[in-house]
This record gives sequence, C-alpha cells and structure tokens, in this order.
Amino acid sequence: MSNLKEIRSRISSVSSTMKITSAMKMVSAAKLKKSQDQMQNIKPYSGALKNSINNLLPNISASEVTLLKCHSKENRKLIITISSNRGLCGGFNANIFKKAKQEKIQKTDDIYCIGKKIIEQFSRMQNNIVSKEIKVLDNPTAVNSRSISESIITGFIEGRWSEVILIYNKFKNAATQTVCSEKILPISIDENNSEEGPIKHDYIFEPTKKQIINSLIPEKVHTQIFEALLNSIASEHGARMTAMHKATDNAQDLKDGLTLQYNRQRQAAITNEILEIVAGAEALKEA
Repeated sequence: MSNLKEIRSRISSVSSTMKITSAMKMVSAAKLKKSQDQMQNIKPYSGALKNSINNLLPNISASEVTLLKCHSKENRKLIITISSNRGLCGGFNANIFKKAKQEKIQKTDDIYCIGKKIIEQFSRMQNNIVSKEIKVLDNPTAVNSRSISESIITGFIEGRWSEVILIYNKFKNAATQTVCSEKILPISIDENNSEEGPIKHDYIFEPTKKQIINSLIPEKVHTQIFEALLNSIASEHGARMTAMHKATDNAQDLKDGLTLQYNRQRQAAITNEILEIVAGAEALKEA
C-alpha cells in the first residue's frame, strides 16, 4: 500500500497533467475556429469551379482533355496520405495508415507523405516514399499547396502513375472526422450532370473549349488537394480537442480517487495514533 507521501506526490503530478491537457484543449479549440473559417472561405470557389467543369465537359470529347485519360503504360498508383505533425490526437493518424493499407499497396506503388506522423509509419515499411512534406501543415496556403499538386500533375502527365489516390480526414464536426479515399487523377466526369446531355445554349467560347477545360481541370486538382489539407488540419484540431477533453476528465477521476484514498489512509493513521495514546494512558492508570 502506498504511503501518504507517495499519494500526495501522485495527486500533485495528476494536477499538473490536468493543467497541461486543459490548456491544450483550449489552444486546439482556438485553432479549430480558424481552420473552419478557412474551409468555409474556399467552398464557394470550389463549388463554382466544379459546376463550370461539369457544365463544360459534356460538350467536349474526352480525348481532348489531358487529365481525363491515363498516360502510364504500367498499373502504378500514387497514394497521397495526409496526417499531422504532432500526436496526442486520438486515432487521427492511425486511421490514415489503416486506410492506406486497405488500398492494397503494391511494391511498385509510390507514397506521397504529408505530415511527420505518416512519414514515421511508412518509413518502417518497405514502400517507396517519393516525397515528404512537413512544413505545409504549419503554413497551409494555396501557394504551398499548389507546389505539391503541380508536381503530382506533372508526374501523372509524364506517365509515372496510372492513378492518384488522396487519403485524408474529412472534417464533420469537432468530435467526428471521416477518413476519405478519393481518386483525383485521372479526373472522372460527374455522371449526374453527364446524363443530361450536352448543353444546348449557343455560347461563344474564347479561347476554345479545349483550352478552357484544360486550364480549369488542373485548378480543380489544386483546389481538391488544398481543401483536403484544410479538412485534415481542422480534423486534427478537433480530434486533439476531444482527446484532451477526455484526458482532462480521466485525470479528474484519477485525482478524485487518489484524494479519497489519501483521506482514508490519513484518517486510519489518525485513528491508530488515538488508539495508541488511549492504550498508553490506560496502561499508565493500571500501573
């Protein structure tokens, strides 16, 4: 059984841990609000871009669009995985790694790792990591994201990969994140819009429809990867906020249990001392 000094030390340690987890929860809550604002700001642009592409694609032959077709002669995938640079966020990073393994990665497939935690996971495996990105998560700007997407588009056009898959945590709310796996290249036409047939409006396009669609579709890939980064960062803060909230609650329960144990032992020690005093007094009387 632990003595009173050891229990006091454990109570002090748990109290210090509670202060840290509570502070981390508040920091994550503040960062989450900023990340949510960034996601909301890009949604109107990405939605309008998607509608423009879906309205224009039925009027163009698929052979005229560069990113609608595969340029590789081999069946080789590129899997882009987005995790976090820091831990203490529950199963956030583990879920990304599990989802990536479900893609049945072959030895010929390449991995594009964004985030320190997923880099550590795949470094232990025998997979081919073509690139490692860490700083983009600390400064998620459209310019930094575009440098990533441009290198991926260039490699796809050059025939390095037949398919590009993006795996990330999609933000739903502060307590819920959904692991998503999306094929971003080659681009697939929205079937709901394509069923309506070509647009019958007599538009005059300047420049040509082929030039317009071949400039819009890369923008769609840039936006899709940037949105995935923002979703992943918001999901990370939400997951960490939830994890720290639970950790604080567990620490409080542990502290309450230790306090109760401390009080019981202290009361037992006081009772024993009283009994010894009374027994000594009785012994003096008999003497």
